[in-house]
This record gives sequence, structure tokens and C-alpha cells, in this order.
Amino acid sequence: MLTKLRPYLDRRVMLMLALGFSCGLPFLLVAGTFSARLATAEIDIKAIGLFAYLLLPYSLKFLWAPIVDAIDLPFLSRRLGRRRSWMVASQVCVALALLAMAAADPISSLPLLGLAAFLMAFSAATQDIVIDAWRIESTPVERQGLMLAAYQLGYRLALITAGAGALILVSELAGPDAAKEAMSASWKVAYLVMAALMLVGITASLLAPAPPEAAPAAGKPREPFHFGRAIVAPLADLYRRQGPRLIAVLALVAFYRLPDFVSGVMANPFYIKMGYTLPQIAAVSKLYGIWVGMLGAFVGGWAIIRYGLYPVLIAGAIAGAASNLAFSWLAMGPPEVWRLTVAISVENFSGTFAGTALMAYMSSLTGLGFAATQYALLSSLYALPGKLVSGLSGFMVAAWGFPVFFAATAAVGLPVVILAILFGRGEAEKEAGPGSDAGAPDAVSPPRPA
Repeated sequence: MLTKLRPYLDRRVMLMLALGFSCGLPFLLVAGTFSARLATAEIDIKAIGLFAYLLLPYSLKFLWAPIVDAIDLPFLSRRLGRRRSWMVASQVCVALALLAMAAADPISSLPLLGLAAFLMAFSAATQDIVIDAWRIESTPVERQGLMLAAYQLGYRLALITAGAGALILVSELAGPDAAKEAMSASWKVAYLVMAALMLVGITASLLAPAPPEAAPAAGKPREPFHFGRAIVAPLADLYRRQGPRLIAVLALVAFYRLPDFVSGVMANPFYIKMGYTLPQIAAVSKLYGIWVGMLGAFVGGWAIIRYGLYPVLIAGAIAGAASNLAFSWLAMGPPEVWRLTVAISVENFSGTFAGTALMAYMSSLTGLGFAATQYALLSSLYALPGKLVSGLSGFMVAAWGFPVFFAATAAVGLPVVILAILFGRGEAEKEAGPGSDAGAPDAVSPPRPA
């Protein structure tokens, strides 16, 4: 019995739980929770939509990942090693940026708040890069599944903390009257608490064992780092295997989650405009909704094993887009909690189901020797168009209203369904056939939020 439990007692698994928490904590503080803070300060809905561009570092992190992979930090790297030094440095930067966000007031210092939020997002994206590298290098292949499970659990706990936890804290501190001054002070306290919670990740990084440093083969000098080659070679390999259809395949990856990304920015402002209270939003969207999302991810993984990737990819494209109609329905009725629960259930389940299908499809596109780099490029690509377009979501809502806006985002998914039907059958599934377990290891892991 003790032998069977030994992998679960590995201290690296517990450290991975803490590091997953550290990765998940910043995300909502520059996304959904941040938009709620701006909405309670009565910032213009168009400006709130533009702040969606703060998430761009999460989509562009592949651009500086080769630098993080190859460059030693002065002073820290000699004492902690390359991976842990980058981990600690990025986490400290996240904490400092959160302190700056706590100090900046949305009404009087909105540009400063935006700058601090951007620096936080950049530092958080860098943290993601190096923690993924540490996980891969410090743990054998047979235990990667366990490490990823611990990471996902920590990440989801952080989403609850930065989502529901922050909203409940603000509501309790502001009191029943929720005057503008009290609300502003409450948000400052909430962000100070979140900055302090980054100590969880910093402590885990300091306690983490240093992975073995990569070394060249015996008698072979280390090849000089070339930034351009690190980006071009994986793309050339993709084109060699996919041929001219690569353009359509990349379009499928890029636009698959577009309806969800565009509508997601307006979710919290929508709930507040509808008349839902912060505790109601926290309980339904940030607590209940996260576990419904986890269920959707695991059902997506099971469906891929049972039915194959191709039909699940098509089903995910349909469900991910059509789920936005639940918000159109919600916008046309009174602010009742049961209606919010139904809409959140449909959207979160469908979104993570579709996300799991997309992760499996991207995995099937990678080639031998380029899997890590190609997957990083593809995972950045799938979020980029949505983040570029989502910045205009506030203008769309101002022009059309919420019911038409959510219906329009659902309609955006129609071309994606066509692309999935025509180009969704990946190489791995062609070889293995429907119903096989090709791609299953990647599919069963719940996707990260974008």
C-alpha cells in the first residue's frame, strides 16, 4: 500500500500544487475580477472592453519563451539555478505589480492602474513559461500526469480565491451601503491580500529542487542560441507535414474559441448591469461555475476516448458557440439566481468541453522533435484573435445591447463549425481510427483558462 501511495507523497507533487496556485492567482486579477472592479467604479463600458488587451502577454509568451529558456539571470541564477531564479523573479514581479494595482484608483489613476495590470500580466505569463519548463525537466515522464493533476487543482483553487474570494471580500468590507469610497478602499485591500498570497508560489519556488541543467552531448559543443531559428524551424516542420491545408488548420485553431473570448470580457459587467449582487456572482459564477467547468473538461476527455477526436471537435465547436445564446436568454429576463445558474452551467460546461477538444486537436498536430515548441505556438495562436477582437466588445454592447451582442458572438462560431468539419480530422486520428485513445493523455487534462 505504501509503495502505491509513494508517488502521491512526492514533495514535487505538493510543490506543483502550490505552483499551480501561483499561476492561477494572477489571471482573474487582470481579467474577470479586474473588469468587476472597473464596473463597480462606474468606468465606461467601452474602456472596460479595451482593457481586455491586457491579456495579450498570455497569448504572445512564445515570443520571449526562448529567452527564458536560454538566459541566466544575474546573481539569482548562480544561487538558485536558471529555472528557479526565473520562477522567483517573475513571482516577485507579479506581487509588486499587484501592490501597484492596489494603490492605483480606477477613477483618478486609470492609466497607472492599466500599466500596473499590464506588467502583472507580462510577469504572470513569464511565470507560466518557466513553471512549465521546471515541471517537464524535474519529473520523469511517467509522473507527468500526476504533476499536471496537482497543477490543475492548484490553478482552480486560485481561480476560486481570485474570483469568488476577492468579490466576497470586497462585498463584506464595503458593507451593505457599498458607497463609492468604501468600495474603492475594499478593492485596494483585496488586491493587497492577493499580493500577499503570491508568497505561496515564492516559497514553493525556493523549496523546489533544481532540475538538471541541459548539457550538450559528449564531444559536441553547445549550439549557439538563435532566436529566429527557434521560431521558424517548428513552423517549417508543420508546413512540411500539413502542406497547403496548414492555413485552414491554423484558422481553425485561431478562431475555435473566438465566441467565448469575445463574450467572456463582458460577463461580469453584464451580471452587474443586470442587477446581480457581488455575492451572487461569486457564488454562481466563481464557485459553482468552476466545478461545472471541470466536469465539462473531464466529459470532453472521456468523449474523445469513446468516440474519437473528430466528432468531439465538431461537437465542441457547436456547443462552444451556441452556449452564448444562454446569455441572450438571461439578458431578456429578470435578475433571478436560478436563471443565472442555468446560463453559467451551459456556458462553463460547453466552454471547457470545447477547450479540451481543441487541446487534443493541437496535440495531434505536433511533430516528433518539435512537440513542445509547436504546442506553445499553437496554444498562443488559439487565444490571440479572441483577445484582439474582445477589446471591441464594449463598443458592440454599447451599439447593440447585451441580447444582440451575445447572439452575434454565437453566430461567429458558424464558420468555425465548417472548418472543423472540413479540416478537423488530425493525422493521429487518421492512423488510429475513431474511438482509439490517440491524443487521450492531453485530452483528459482540464484546459487552462485563456
